[in-house]
Amino acid sequence: MTVYHFVGIKGTGMSALAQILHDMNYEVQGSDIENKVFTQNALEARNIKILPFAKENIKEGLTIIAGNAFPDTHPEIEEALNLGLPVIRYHRFLGEFMQMYTSVGITGVHGKTSTTGLLSHVIRGAAPTSFLIGDGTGNGIPNSKYFAFEACEYRRHFLSYKPDYAIMTNIDFDHPDYFTNLEDVFSAFQEMALQVKKCIIACGDDEQLQQIHAKVPVVYYGFGDENDFQARNVVKSTDGTSFDVFVRNTFYASFKITTYGDHSVLNALSVIALCHYEGIAVEIIQQRLQTFEGVKRRFNEKRVGNQIIIDDYAHHPTEINATIDAARQKYPDRDIVAVFQPHTFTRTQSFLEEFAESLRKADYVYLCDIFGSARENVGKLSIESLLEKIDNSHLIDEKDTSVLKKHERAVLVFMGAGDIQKYQEAYEKVLA
Repeated sequence: MTVYHFVGIKGTGMSALAQILHDMNYEVQGSDIENKVFTQNALEARNIKILPFAKENIKEGLTIIAGNAFPDTHPEIEEALNLGLPVIRYHRFLGEFMQMYTSVGITGVHGKTSTTGLLSHVIRGAAPTSFLIGDGTGNGIPNSKYFAFEACEYRRHFLSYKPDYAIMTNIDFDHPDYFTNLEDVFSAFQEMALQVKKCIIACGDDEQLQQIHAKVPVVYYGFGDENDFQARNVVKSTDGTSFDVFVRNTFYASFKITTYGDHSVLNALSVIALCHYEGIAVEIIQQRLQTFEGVKRRFNEKRVGNQIIIDDYAHHPTEINATIDAARQKYPDRDIVAVFQPHTFTRTQSFLEEFAESLRKADYVYLCDIFGSARENVGKLSIESLLEKIDNSHLIDEKDTSVLKKHERAVLVFMGAGDIQKYQEAYEKVLA
């Protein structure tokens, strides 16, 4: 039996896929950088072997699953090709794998990970479900009926997938290092829509998604009256959100979720619509929605002394707005302090004004240096370019985060897609 060797096993999608194959009794190992990454915890818990990158790792009998971040010139991939071993890119392997199940691909520029986590939690209350979440979480059940997975639009990787269902949360301009403009992003989603085999569940409040054409039914959800699945009578409180769902203007059921903000209602609506389409009992949906505990790096909070500390992946102005709104709903009587690390120079440059506007929603703002990526380590602008646009904002350094102590009883929201956690960890050490 072949051994699957993952080149870049600590990547969020790669780690999750390795966990799924391991759970399904395949032999799995992988290689990556030696630095500690949060995704490796789940691999280590399963005793999956993680090796440092080295071409000596590649031996006869391996099937190579290659992470999309690594070119064919990577020493391990090069060695595998020289030996004539099968080398399959992550997204191509996933595209083949999902054909064995009723597959649901969750895509959109924002909200993919949270929605995939929520759907996989709800739907497995009804039937065996394997799932792959973009926070590095994977779970494989050998006799699954459903396979829920996060489908990323970056570099059009999701065009390797032909799912039974697609949930489309929104279309927005992001990844300016690859997409040229909003029309370019839309064209990728349009192409993806034509590959869906049964039904698309799309947010009807999103102007771009209203233009999507497909060969299968498109079911819309949202707050607007014209949606097939509409949320009405929304009641927001400090312990969650409740709302009624109407299906084509007929009352369906009432639901309560444990999360905050309008985006959380929309995520739940998409899951409710998918489950309704699949004939899952409303009681199961209601009960499972209330036991969802969230996903990694999405509004993960802890109380330290009198302060609330939140870790969030928000790295686009739309996401920052949603995260700050959620914090205000849960903690209406506390100051909101944003600690933000921009992710990539191209994104910061493209959305400079929008970043400033979204961060101004916080009571206080602290900015960390821009986090470059493997694709681009330097840019034309610096963090000062953003600092100048936000009154009363300050730079913060990992070596001295003690200034945050002065915000007693505040909610500190650490946001970013880079290594913002190191600033949070540094601050927690100051408090210890």
